[in-house]
Amino acid sequence: MVILGLTGSIAMGKSAAATALRRLGLPVHDADAAVHRLLAEDPETIKGVRRAFPKTVKAGRVDRRALGARVFGDPVALRRLESILHPKVRRAEAAFLRRQARRGAPMVVLDVPLLFETGAETRCDAVLVVSAPAFIQAQRVLRRPGMTPRRLAEIRAQQMPDAEKRRRADFVIPTGLGKALSLRALRRAVRKMAGRRGHCWPPRRLRSGRAGHA
Repeated sequence: MVILGLTGSIAMGKSAAATALRRLGLPVHDADAAVHRLLAEDPETIKGVRRAFPKTVKAGRVDRRALGARVFGDPVALRRLESILHPKVRRAEAAFLRRQARRGAPMVVLDVPLLFETGAETRCDAVLVVSAPAFIQAQRVLRRPGMTPRRLAEIRAQQMPDAEKRRRADFVIPTGLGKALSLRALRRAVRKMAGRRGHCWPPRRLRSGRAGHA
């Protein structure tokens, strides 16, 4: 099973690319959606957030806006939140991969916003980076409620630069020149990876476990 990583900086068009990949028939695991489910539904996660950031949980529910405001610009608080969320997101990702492997999926996609920042590219056979010119990115971001040029600058400072992501990518998907061009780039990437042998699944520990039982 071939594992494609999908990533990109804020407002670069990653969600649209993920939707297009689903339409091409590829199962996609959305790390952001997993985080949202954990914060909304998982009692252990909500309990952990309440202990770490008491004012962000109200009537048993995580106020995601308050939580974001609490950790934004505070690296220590952000690392504490990540220590609560990341292990659970990894477990959800692993469960997704096991399901798809059982179903015989030849190729899957891991949609991870901070793929390079968290070292998740090591779990992928190839990485697709969505990218648009900085002025288009800014236009998209500043249309969002509550966004300002200063906040965009702070977010950019926390993320790996787009140029570095493009340098590390196996495939760069342009998203600022129309949907047709983006779709062609996605199709080319999928065609190029189709039929290849995946090297990241199963994980090495599972392979060694199987060998030990042989």
